[in-house]
Amino acid sequence: MKNIARSLAAAFLVLSIGYYLWHGLTYTSYGPFDDGTLAWVGPQMALPLIALTIVPIVFVFTGDGIGEGIMAAFTGNNSSAFRDGLVGIGTIKSFRQTGLTVNDQPQIRIDFSVEGVDGKIFHSHAKMIVPLTELALLQPGVVLPVRYLPDRTDKVEVDRSGDMSAAQRAMNESMIRKGFTTKAKLDIAERGITAQAVVQSLAVPGEIRNGYSKIELGLVVTRPDGTTFTASVDKFLPPASVAQVQVGRIIQVHYLPENEQEVVIALQVNA
Repeated sequence: MKNIARSLAAAFLVLSIGYYLWHGLTYTSYGPFDDGTLAWVGPQMALPLIALTIVPIVFVFTGDGIGEGIMAAFTGNNSSAFRDGLVGIGTIKSFRQTGLTVNDQPQIRIDFSVEGVDGKIFHSHAKMIVPLTELALLQPGVVLPVRYLPDRTDKVEVDRSGDMSAAQRAMNESMIRKGFTTKAKLDIAERGITAQAVVQSLAVPGEIRNGYSKIELGLVVTRPDGTTFTASVDKFLPPASVAQVQVGRIIQVHYLPENEQEVVIALQVNA
């Protein structure tokens, strides 16, 4: 489709300029007051001017990088090349403005460290139009689901599909591979009762795994009927998430009624 659009645009440009030149070279004067200016200046200029406007736009919108970023900004979807790509976990390493703006909104180049579905890590980048009000959300360490192509990992796109289940699966598989959770705990998070708990105690034994610190929490969990029970939870957390589990904080948890001592806490990834 991209090649067809470009070919049609190029053909339109060639034909428009060809017609303009043909008109000028074959023009015949119609009277003594006609000095030949009308051979080149007149309605025949319209087609070349239109072509010179349309062709660059077509090539930009059907191109890689800038074009795909613009198309994504207008459509709210991933480009056709990445729409069915694999979902990976991208961690922002750095970002900068490219100098391009669309409706006064800047295009941003984001450098990622991406964990693919096979657990392998690769470095890549994405370009996207970001509203000024959302620029503050882009910070090193922020985790975003990305779409990537296995045979071209130098470039990715932030996932715009809205399929949160795909992103959650990718995140869950990553956490299992790293030993931060288990399938049993994920089952509790999916099937268990959602409740609130107060952090009663917090200990840091000093164990670190893949940059995550082990945290030992003492919780007081409130059942739906208002009664409470205590539970202990061991969890590996990134440094940015430790503030969410300070003593006295109220957090969301999941548990199964038949096994209240197995409690799973739910924290925001990019809080």
